[in-house]
Amino acid sequence: MEDLTDVYNELIMEHSMNSYNKKELENADFCELGHNPNCGDEITLEVKMNGNIIEDMAFHGHGCAISQASTSIMIDTLKGKTVEEAKEIVKTFIEMIKRETKSEEELQKLEDAIALKNISNMPARVKCALLAWHTLENIFEKL
Repeated sequence: MEDLTDVYNELIMEHSMNSYNKKELENADFCELGHNPNCGDEITLEVKMNGNIIEDMAFHGHGCAISQASTSIMIDTLKGKTVEEAKEIVKTFIEMIKRETKSEEELQKLEDAIALKNISNMPARVKCALLAWHTLENIFEKL
């Protein structure tokens, strides 16, 4: 049987190398630049809203496998959610990466984003994993 860590690693690699979420989004309602000065990772996150629902999201930019995968997985996780649901998931993800929650019940909300849980053991990569999530928080502040 395949180790769960291997499944997670495959998911991260798949999203970092072949992300179908890495594209330009036509008619985006919000566009926000996220930059990590420590390593040079830079993404532009685009969000299209339909009322209070995140209808579509996309990103473009460059960065390490962790930042690219985290952005793509975040998009898959949050597309179709209400802003309130998305805010709760973002909060839980940040708490997971910062080791502020270990509640399995809470972590279930993250869906595939739980694959990034082990990043919390790599302090140098935490900012890479959080880049898109903090960028989305900046968009939420504009709503």
